[in-house]
Amino acid sequence: MSRIGKQPIAVPADVKVQITNGNVVVEGKKGKLAFVHHPNMAVKFDAASKAITVARPDDDRGNRALHGLTRSLIANMVEGVTKGYEKKLKIEGLGYSAKLDKKAIVLTVGYANAIKLEPPEGVVVEIGDKDGTIIIVRGADKQKVGQFAAEIRAARKPEPYKGKGIRYENETVRRKEGKSFASGG
Repeated sequence: MSRIGKQPIAVPADVKVQITNGNVVVEGKKGKLAFVHHPNMAVKFDAASKAITVARPDDDRGNRALHGLTRSLIANMVEGVTKGYEKKLKIEGLGYSAKLDKKAIVLTVGYANAIKLEPPEGVVVEIGDKDGTIIIVRGADKQKVGQFAAEIRAARKPEPYKGKGIRYENETVRRKEGKSFASGG
């Protein structure tokens, strides 16, 4: 039995859950998320105990993998509509900054042109400080928040020599020593 898959998902009182024909819809104060689970998985919502359970038909390798995955995805949806998800990115480098243009984020990170990135539906981007060096990506969908944060980071990955670029808030970049010139010999 999957250790993760067999655990029931607790549903808070202010969250609405609908399960119909393999489609799971979770709605809360932060938004509404939908997910179509694999037909082999049996997802049930018990309104009395306010819990969602995921069951698998047999111990086949594929079904064992889907069991834990399905439970994790639904648990992330429930957490997303109640608390939401957030990723913070930090820009390091002289003259590097970010600013908002309506909903889009405009990155000035050492290229000839500024990079303009449009966030997907349900994702909100904020600038965390007046210098424009902290970017906050928020949303209910964990996958969309993580993907958009990765796209922002990919605009200018942190380089190992001077540490310039866009990195996650708690990310450590391994620094390398530059070329050293030995005295002639």
